[in-house]
Amino acid sequence: MVEPKNGNFDVATFLSSAGMGRKIVQLKSKQAFFSQGSPADSVFYLQKGRGKLTVVSKKGKEATITLCSAGDFVGEESLATVGGLHMATATAISACAALKIERKEMVRVMHEEHAFSDLFLVFLLGRSMRTQADLVDQLFNSSEKRLARILLLLAEFGKPGEPETLIPQISQETLAEMIGTTRSRVSFFMNRFRKLGFIQYNGRIQVHKSLLNVVLHD
Repeated sequence: MVEPKNGNFDVATFLSSAGMGRKIVQLKSKQAFFSQGSPADSVFYLQKGRGKLTVVSKKGKEATITLCSAGDFVGEESLATVGGLHMATATAISACAALKIERKEMVRVMHEEHAFSDLFLVFLLGRSMRTQADLVDQLFNSSEKRLARILLLLAEFGKPGEPETLIPQISQETLAEMIGTTRSRVSFFMNRFRKLGFIQYNGRIQVHKSLLNVVLHD
């Protein structure tokens, strides 16, 4: 496929189609985009589905550090240096479609196409702000508030358009990892949220806007 010249470059077309140095990949739930310690030679753009980034300590303890949704880039550390390694594992938590962009092509398009580099910069700034918010949440909020915030993020409250009230299937163990508590505490809070009408679940969790009350209440 021949790329259009700079004057006709369309970001949406670039990110939705295969071409020189990029291909569309399909992943099933629990399938990895890449693993911690593997060569960091590509960046993924998540077209649809949800994923998560996890790290494993030298002692074998695993922690989920962030969630990914459609419109996110994954593996941006590949741009930092040639021959680097991934510092986390990216795994699909639902069926995903993603554009795999080779490092060389990613660098080229960032240099040549300002519309693309602007989009990527906005993403990086957004992720940085999210990381800071996660840190503040971990340091100052109760585990109940942290759980409510994660559920709202999974439902994409606060993003443009209508929230996806039915969130992807996610285990209580993963939720516990993300908020730094035990599975039993997550189970306790989930039952409490359900009794208060903030969520419903029967196989999949449905999040209601009223759950915001938990986050906003001091």
